[in-house]
Amino acid sequence: MKILITLSVIFTLIVVNGCQHASIYDCTGVTPTYKNNVKPILDSYCAMPNMGCHGANRAASGINLSDYANASAASSKKSFMGSIEHLTLYKNMPQGGVKMPDAQIHVLSCWVSNGSPE
Repeated sequence: MKILITLSVIFTLIVVNGCQHASIYDCTGVTPTYKNNVKPILDSYCAMPNMGCHGANRAASGINLSDYANASAASSKKSFMGSIEHLTLYKNMPQGGVKMPDAQIHVLSCWVSNGSPE
């Protein structure tokens, strides 16, 4: 009986954790592009020239968000939005800083949901 309860709890945690990655933002009519909407956000919080952790010169943890090809590749990983949204089990980004405003997280979330268009 204890094994059944333990398995039920583990299954529930897996399901709940999997649901955390779904976008909580309504992206109806919101189609941000990298060039017009996403790059300015990433440049401000992640890939600041000469001091950003995820710029071309530094690329902390191998993550470079300074150009479309690299940012698009990074956005395909669950950790991209999980870290930005400060979800459990992810390293909060920006590291050591405050969470981005919801409006900017919304833009990034919709960009990812729409396939990370250039």
